[in-house]
Amino acid sequence: MEHARGLQKALLASADEGLDTPMPGYTHMQRAQPTTWGHWILSHFWPLVRDVERLQLVRERAAVLPLGAGAMAGTSYRVDRRGLATDLGFRSVAPNSIDAVGDRDFAAEFAFAAALTAIHLSRLCEQLILYCSSEFGFIELDDAFITFSGVMPQKRNPEALELTRAKAGRLLGQLTGLLAMLKALPSAYDRDLQEDKLPVFDAFDTLSLVLPVVAGAITTLTLHPERMASRLDPELMSADLADYLVAKGLPNKQAFDLVALAVRLAERRHVTLAQLSKDDLQSVSNLFDEDVAEVFDVRRALAHRLVEGGTAPEALRFQMEQARAWLAK
Repeated sequence: MEHARGLQKALLASADEGLDTPMPGYTHMQRAQPTTWGHWILSHFWPLVRDVERLQLVRERAAVLPLGAGAMAGTSYRVDRRGLATDLGFRSVAPNSIDAVGDRDFAAEFAFAAALTAIHLSRLCEQLILYCSSEFGFIELDDAFITFSGVMPQKRNPEALELTRAKAGRLLGQLTGLLAMLKALPSAYDRDLQEDKLPVFDAFDTLSLVLPVVAGAITTLTLHPERMASRLDPELMSADLADYLVAKGLPNKQAFDLVALAVRLAERRHVTLAQLSKDDLQSVSNLFDEDVAEVFDVRRALAHRLVEGGTAPEALRFQMEQARAWLAK
């Protein structure tokens, strides 16, 4: 949990640096709508909130004392189990001795929480790997987190992020193995249960290793706002163009269909949406007027999404306040 919070602090610092820096947002790995670096990187802050909260629940559910359950039927020694639980820092005692010696839910829950955390890290690393590629060039990783090719000296390979991405598969596989081992056991204890150690201990060690690495990569990366801005095509404001028509009184579906026609027209003319003339647009709908040019202002498009969780500057600052407040708890 402490390592996760360290990564969250790094994400928050990077978001603060590029909170209002425009960049394209993606769905289906296709450019979709404008967003900002701050908004994008904060999208990886909140999964870690859920990860930490899951680990807190796992810690609570693991704090059940099995001591006193004996081999499976309890013990003939009159020990004060609740006193032992208090002395040893447990929250409660296992109410059934058979369940106590066979229960490994706490191990499976930890392995799941760790695997899902690793999956969140993998998704973050996957996109950072894309963003630092020459095709994107949105960011540059510090030399401490890359290796140079042994054959091609110009290559900067993001191997720290690649290895982190690979660890998610390992933790997922170990979780699956643990669940498969548990699924067919009869009640009480069976020797199979010694196989709970590897997935639990390895998950702990792996996350303890990779969380600080990803935090370091985030803390030291360099943003390239000019590269991000160069990918902000007017087509990314297609939804805003439909909203423009909706504001003129058209139903949303009809507005969407008309903008799709405008997009096809621009493709046939080999120009961008913003380069279509007023006459071109009015051939699609006479509701297009001189003020349509304002739609293609990226910062205006960002500012229009003034809802909680949106891209407007006020919404982004509120999100930052929420993130800081969570970290301060």
